[in-house]
Amino acid sequence: MPDINIQRLKALSPEERAALVKRSEADLSFYLEKVRPIIEAVRTEGDDALVRFGRELDKAAPLTREGLKVSEAEFDEAFSLVDEKVIEAIRFGIGNIRSFHEQQAPEPMWLKEVRPGAFAGDRFTPINSVALYVPRGKGSFPSVTMMTSVPGVVAKVPNLAIFTPPGQDGKVDAATLVAARIAGVETIYKVGGAQAVAAAAYGTQTVKKAQKIVGPGSPWVVAAKRLLAGVIDPGLPAGPSESVILADSTVHGGLAAMDLLIEAEHGPDSSAWLVTDSEALIEEALEALPELWSRMSEMRVDFSRTVLTGRSGGIILAESMADACAFVNEYAPEHLEILSTKPFDYLGDITEAAEILLGPHTPVSIANFALGPNAVLPTSRGANTYGPLSVSDFVRRSSIGYVTEKGYPQMAAAARTLADYEGFSSHANAVSELRNAYLRG
Repeated sequence: MPDINIQRLKALSPEERAALVKRSEADLSFYLEKVRPIIEAVRTEGDDALVRFGRELDKAAPLTREGLKVSEAEFDEAFSLVDEKVIEAIRFGIGNIRSFHEQQAPEPMWLKEVRPGAFAGDRFTPINSVALYVPRGKGSFPSVTMMTSVPGVVAKVPNLAIFTPPGQDGKVDAATLVAARIAGVETIYKVGGAQAVAAAAYGTQTVKKAQKIVGPGSPWVVAAKRLLAGVIDPGLPAGPSESVILADSTVHGGLAAMDLLIEAEHGPDSSAWLVTDSEALIEEALEALPELWSRMSEMRVDFSRTVLTGRSGGIILAESMADACAFVNEYAPEHLEILSTKPFDYLGDITEAAEILLGPHTPVSIANFALGPNAVLPTSRGANTYGPLSVSDFVRRSSIGYVTEKGYPQMAAAARTLADYEGFSSHANAVSELRNAYLRG
């Protein structure tokens, strides 16, 4: 049994407590320096750089300029390569995701009469082009394709394109292609990492330039988004996976340990914490871990052990559940499970979490694949100001104003008073007798 990182919250100094909430991508200095030449190469060389990086960084030796974009034949072939049970699970998940996001979509336009004859409101129109990033380095993620594609399709974005790293065979994961087609996206580029962000930002001979990029990625992707934020909208901050399992004594520690491993198995740069006030639950969790690891692949065991024995994961013992909830808010996790038979008792105390899953029957697994709410979530304490990926991320909002002849005099009087106070002469003239003269003809 490895030495799981166990912290007693009360014993931590302010500096030690701050270290607990620090994420793996908090210091990007190393990646920023490595990413700069990649971005510049893509900007100046286009497709040639994408092929070179695909071969060097993704080890995709067969990759060619002609093969950067997935062909229709590759899409068709994918359905014969993926087990029908997996295809049905993808259809099931996409159905729920689409239903959820259709309910979430804003009305195309609304107007409210704020004063007699004066109307104000909003209009929502789709962004013209959005890049959807789907990682692959530590596995294949058709679920990310589902979560990024569906809200874009619901929003009616006319140009949606998926960017995902090629495998060593130069191909895209077949289930990702299946998920994309079922969701309604058929433009996929075999490009990943920082070079994908650069290609989306600048465009190449094959890749069409995008206005925005969404989707989770490694620190390389996060660094590229940061450097290119002035060229392309980088979307919400979505880095390596992170979770907090908030558990009380009403559930078994083995259940908490099982769910703790869900996000911990994503990779060694993930963050995963079990937070509780129950020492008995901690003992049960530690006892359960060896059996749970015996049921996982060697790679996932290595990832989760690295997380739970390092500085970005483990177990935190709080003095009370109130203290535990306070720590959760301080941490502002991407995924939060409230493991309790009475989860609503704690919900009111939680304000800083991107996703809150309630009760012992709602593990992150169900939310990631099938429930409907979006699983592309802000990381690195982004939950303080951001929410999950949504239809709203694929539309732009325009304010609408309409003042009738009846409503104009009252509005003009107020506007002129404030324009005079702030010293803006043209503002004042535009709502003065000068305007009235033109209006009278």
